[in-house]
Amino acid sequence: MSAPAGPSVRADLMDPAALAALGRLEVVSRWLAQGFLQGLHRSPKKGFSVEFAEHRPYQPGDDLRFLDWKVAARSDRWLLKQFEEETNLRATIVLDVSRSMDWRGAPTRLTKRAYADHLVAALARILLRQRDAVGLVRFDDAIRTALPPRSHPGQGHRIVEALEEGGGGAGSDAAGALARAGALVTRRGMVVLVSDLLLDPDEVEATLRGLRAQGHDVTVLHLLDPAERRLDLAAGESTFVDPEGGAAERAIPADVRALYETTVGEVLDEWRARFAAMGAFYQPVLTDQPFAVPLRRAFAARQRQP
Repeated sequence: MSAPAGPSVRADLMDPAALAALGRLEVVSRWLAQGFLQGLHRSPKKGFSVEFAEHRPYQPGDDLRFLDWKVAARSDRWLLKQFEEETNLRATIVLDVSRSMDWRGAPTRLTKRAYADHLVAALARILLRQRDAVGLVRFDDAIRTALPPRSHPGQGHRIVEALEEGGGGAGSDAAGALARAGALVTRRGMVVLVSDLLLDPDEVEATLRGLRAQGHDVTVLHLLDPAERRLDLAAGESTFVDPEGGAAERAIPADVRALYETTVGEVLDEWRARFAAMGAFYQPVLTDQPFAVPLRRAFAARQRQP
């Protein structure tokens, strides 16, 4: 079943699980982006220059329109022309696809990863509509995808195809993925981290400080299932299992609820303080929340670019 061609209601305001059930990621993400752009009141930045900057080697999938045929004829070298400001912005979205992201607290909700896939696909399409170049890095215990930022129309489809690939490793190499993102954004741009942040805070902070030192704008979207924020489990003893490390603990939810919720609040405050100290934008995102809220937050980072 596919989504309607033109939404009668804004898709980004719908229930996330209901929206995801309307069609494939390719279709739903287009509908999501369309709905968001319909509700966007602030005008995007316009225009870009085409001043030649340098050559770089041709890579499979590059647009042949920018191949320097004169150089190819003279030296049999395939080089692409690059331009100083061929787009408004170069952005890379860094997506956590580790095992903990495949969790949900209720069967009526999307998993954190499914929610993130829709969010990332829609955000990429929105940025591409603004003539921005967008790339994608997916990681678990290794880097699963590394798509350099591109602005051509086919990039949205390439990103959706990558989102449908595997993941779910038992660890999270966030530092390596963020470093790769910084390498892909070759000039001042934007990096968006989408993760449940079950990560080493010191490693994440050190890498993000490096990105900020390079002049990149950093936005962090912290995905949380509502059940992770509030321990609303039924009475009786329960077993709590770390989805990545495998450690298990038994406890009665009523006995630990207050301490658990206090601890989660402290963790969120710590992340918020860390990111604020380095000048990065941080936003917790609940997976039962309509996509309009995190999209608006992420897009605000794009609007802050000079």
